[in-house]
Amino acid sequence: MAEVRISVVICAYTGDRWPELVAAVASVRRQTLAALEVIVVIDHNPALLARARHELPGVVVVENREARGLSGARNSGVAAAHGDVVAFIDDDAVAEPDWLEHLAIPYAEPRVMGVGGAIEPRWVHGRPAGFPTEFQWVVGCTYEGVPTARAAVRNMIGANMSARRELFGLVGGFREGIGRVGRLPTGCEETELCIRARQRLPHAEFIYEPRARVTHTVPSTRATWAYFRSRCFAEGLSKAQVSSSAGRRDTLASERAYVLRTLPAGMMRGVTDTVRGDAGGLVRFSAILAGLLVTIAGYLVGMLRTGPEWSVGSISGERGRA
Repeated sequence: MAEVRISVVICAYTGDRWPELVAAVASVRRQTLAALEVIVVIDHNPALLARARHELPGVVVVENREARGLSGARNSGVAAAHGDVVAFIDDDAVAEPDWLEHLAIPYAEPRVMGVGGAIEPRWVHGRPAGFPTEFQWVVGCTYEGVPTARAAVRNMIGANMSARRELFGLVGGFREGIGRVGRLPTGCEETELCIRARQRLPHAEFIYEPRARVTHTVPSTRATWAYFRSRCFAEGLSKAQVSSSAGRRDTLASERAYVLRTLPAGMMRGVTDTVRGDAGGLVRFSAILAGLLVTIAGYLVGMLRTGPEWSVGSISGERGRA
């Protein structure tokens, strides 16, 4: 484990989350397995870039030199990294002290190309009544249906993931045009990268290690049913875009099990709880059903519009930041 040198990349785009960014950096500095370096990537925000360079001593602060968005920012972080492994944590997440220690262990196996961990939500103003655990991916967190012990998975979740630096040289970086741009609630850039890696390196494995834990801040703006709907629809759009480049079979393999097993089980629990007098059970049932239908709608719209000139921005009507 001591032989694994890990560079940690934190991407930021807005000064509104400055306290959260400072907390994220501090949590990385408290690791039981010290990071080789902490790299903060600022995504096309000169004022934030200047502040980070001035107020984050001992941190490597670089700007995103690619297209605006999380994919370009992460690629810029990888380009600046010197570690054997590059770990990513969101600017509004806080790592447990043994986070890097647990991420490092599976890399003793050469075929392991990436390791991700558990992401627990920290609801700033409380968890919305009836919010289903099956849909915690809406707020970037681990959800019902993910393994509860270390296991091989198709892809990792971006708020808590790592990969061998050599992987990016072998298969390329995060693909431009996929993933979050500012507050636009799209994603799947890590999914696309992992699928592409497995297609080019059939023996590669990505591991989920739940003991590598981070806590992800969920502000009130993301704890609304309006955000829930928009994020589900955007996820459908993103999956359609990944399908167009990586193929439907690989893109939707995990989703089939999720839709056929995890969601029906969650809906049944909602019905059972309702019968037992828990009013929240009906809310959870309705949220799971609505989330599924809205995500499917987004996917169908995305597949209809996928083409040479299709982009997330063309569908949403926005490209910049709020």
